[in-house]
Amino acid sequence: MFFNTNPEQTKRFLEDTSNLRTGHTPGVYFPENREDIRQLLEEAAGTSRRLVIAGNGTGTTGGRIPFGDYVVSMEKLNRIGKIQQTSERHATITVEAGALLEDIQRATEAEGWLYPPDPTEKLCFIGSTIANNSSGARTYKYGPTRNHVSRISVALASGEILDIPRGRHIADQDGLFHIPLESGQTIDLRIPAYNMPPVRKHNAGYYSAPGMDLIDLFIGSEGTLGIILDADLELMPQPEKIIALLVYFPALDNLFSFLAEAMEKKGRIHPRALEMFEHNALGFLRNVYPDIPNAAGALFIEQETTAENEDTVLEAWLELMETHHTLTDDSWVALDKGEQADMKEFRHALPVQVNEWLSRQQESKVSTDMAVPLDAFRELVNFYRNRCEEQGFHYIIFGHAGDGHVHLNILPKNHDEFLAAKQLYIELVDKVIDLHGTLSAEHGIGKLKSPYLERMFGKEGIMEMVRIKKTLDPTLMLNVGNLIAEEYLTTS
Repeated sequence: MFFNTNPEQTKRFLEDTSNLRTGHTPGVYFPENREDIRQLLEEAAGTSRRLVIAGNGTGTTGGRIPFGDYVVSMEKLNRIGKIQQTSERHATITVEAGALLEDIQRATEAEGWLYPPDPTEKLCFIGSTIANNSSGARTYKYGPTRNHVSRISVALASGEILDIPRGRHIADQDGLFHIPLESGQTIDLRIPAYNMPPVRKHNAGYYSAPGMDLIDLFIGSEGTLGIILDADLELMPQPEKIIALLVYFPALDNLFSFLAEAMEKKGRIHPRALEMFEHNALGFLRNVYPDIPNAAGALFIEQETTAENEDTVLEAWLELMETHHTLTDDSWVALDKGEQADMKEFRHALPVQVNEWLSRQQESKVSTDMAVPLDAFRELVNFYRNRCEEQGFHYIIFGHAGDGHVHLNILPKNHDEFLAAKQLYIELVDKVIDLHGTLSAEHGIGKLKSPYLERMFGKEGIMEMVRIKKTLDPTLMLNVGNLIAEEYLTTS
């Protein structure tokens, strides 16, 4: 195991995409296997060292940034096993935590299998996607990462390693887990005593549900309860064909009526992705795609098809477009892989354009990752737009319309606007909570959003998370400051 203290070589671990810039560390560990991890944890316990578990720097919430703690890089634990087929329509693959999502998708697709989770950033570590219960466009059909992980191994702060297959450790009727350890001891742990928001996507705080599986407590826990070492991922056959559409709308009323009917999944219409671009987002993309019409918004749509039903599926979508008065002549249909790759480039060009715009400004963006129940989605979008218009902000709205989850990016032109946008963010959080939504749908809480989590769960809910954290990490070694603000850990 290599340990690096050279500031010039470790400074890459002091940043992610959150724009936090004040991180610092005494050094970075590079374990190569689980025994290195075990040794590292045992030594850290003996010296009261705190550790930050580092993904590949693609996160948006500062989760991997240390503030005086030692860093544990997972990049050398990157092995990808062989696909194990268990039936005609099911297979699994074992991967180490530092394997890149891109490499896993390439390996599975080469053999005709699909790993459904599809975060936009493909250079993330698979362990990070599990620790953050990541999602993406296909989450509309397949759900988040949690739905596709059947086993994990986790190193606790004590150095003991838990192997957790789905279905082995289920909370009993009293809400208790009885977790046997390698040492022969048992940890008794009660599930968190709070309710989850009634949304399709939620990644803010520890998972809780009656009769829940222990694996789901660790998935989405942002590295605060243990270090994920490896996992078994669930695979399904690659779809025979896909159709993709980019549909433009003259008014948001048309977009939302179209969206509502598409989500009813009637007849031939069964989308796997429903992604939204509001007018201002299209304006950014027009810098690269000048032929974009002057539309109020657009939806990106994917549906899996076969050679046998492709024509009838496409006909159903075209009929829906006509019914809701879309800008049909300007819209884009992609039937082959080349066209679909071009359409994906279109989708991914938006953050590039935003970053280029921000590079010419003095301030960082202020962005949301919140979701609400579907019946409140239109109200949320209207609230975002109205409040930004009232304050004269430059803003864009885009994201996962099918899940009631879009990203608002406020783009301040000066520091006064940045401060005003930060103040508005609190108002937006409170609105989402009033609508029974979640503070984070996919990016997690990290360090950046931990001060706001009490607004969602109340102090009692935060202290439930503290109880879970201290049961599994009693010396407060792992990812302190992520998810739970440190003040709650040190004052309880």
